[in-house]
Amino acid sequence: MTFDLTPEQDQLRDAVRALGRRYGHSYFVEKARAGEHTTELWAEAGRLGYLGVNIPTEYGGGGGGITELAIVCEELAAAGCPLLLLVVSPAIAATVLARHGTEEQRKRHLPGLADGSQKIVFAITEPEAGSNFHRLGTVARRDGDGWLLNGRKCYISGVDEAGHVLVVARTEDSSTGKLKPALFLVPTDAAGLTRSKLDMEILSPENQFLLYLDDVRVPADALLGESLDAGLPALFAGLNPERITVAAMGAGTGRYAIERASEYTATRKVWGGRSIGSHQGVSHPLAHAAVQVELARLMIQKAATLYDAGRDLEAGVSGNMAKYAAGEAAALAVDTAVQVLGGAGMTTEYGVATLLGAVRAGRIAPVSREMILNFVAQHVLGQDKSY
Repeated sequence: MTFDLTPEQDQLRDAVRALGRRYGHSYFVEKARAGEHTTELWAEAGRLGYLGVNIPTEYGGGGGGITELAIVCEELAAAGCPLLLLVVSPAIAATVLARHGTEEQRKRHLPGLADGSQKIVFAITEPEAGSNFHRLGTVARRDGDGWLLNGRKCYISGVDEAGHVLVVARTEDSSTGKLKPALFLVPTDAAGLTRSKLDMEILSPENQFLLYLDDVRVPADALLGESLDAGLPALFAGLNPERITVAAMGAGTGRYAIERASEYTATRKVWGGRSIGSHQGVSHPLAHAAVQVELARLMIQKAATLYDAGRDLEAGVSGNMAKYAAGEAAALAVDTAVQVLGGAGMTTEYGVATLLGAVRAGRIAPVSREMILNFVAQHVLGQDKSY
């Protein structure tokens, strides 16, 4: 057992940290407030190879795994730039394509995902289904040599930045008549696909959308994989990377908040010339938050290592635990940072309150803390299913 990164992973961490700090949280906030995207940061990260670290080398990637992509997510967040589309495009879409796409689909899409020139977003959540994907109402029906898609999706990130959306739908199994999941690569400009931007109380340069699919026709090769049988394994292939990279982003955000607060409390003096950080009422909450973030980082490392080793079931348990731990730790770290900074903590200048909405959302999405506890109770503790 080792907790050391390889020399290459250490170099990646240092390089991504340097890139993130050149842009910084002020860049992130300015883009979000202006209604713009982090186009420059994304393009540079792609050019430097950071967006494709988990994509096979034969498709222009770095040949690494989710461990490397988690490093990228964490270090950019630790610099104050938590990019949600790192989770959606390189982690989910690229993993699903690399594992279950046809060779033609991999050649068409993976090089662009690797260099950042292409983004593919992911659409599974629906207004009526919530966390229960078994109730998905979006249906795909055969139409000649193609497919017709109808349904609604909600909380879909970055549709306005992407060329394609990976839509989870249900198809009828001709042998059983039952509905089974399938994934479709749908161009975001496809006829019948419309979107409505959701107004969110989260400061982010990445937008959320409602999607409406009204007789959206796609060709046969829009179906991800060689057949309908690829649908369910492809869907689950994206879930563990999603949880692990979301957790990494949360851990990085927690590190950023603690660093900002620690710099302030170590130098702020209002009582007898001593720093406010010398008082345990200030230092202990920060230390507690730092412990929680570090514990989350350990579980993220475990989950990513298991996933990259092909141990999917174990990675599922660890990935859910990592996401839970990081969500709680990030929310605690940002809230604690705001508290110890006092009034300064609520200003834009000090750059921590700007993350309150994001870390609170991290306890809900992409899977709520309650659903993770259900998962652990059932699959780890052997309890009866409660829902």
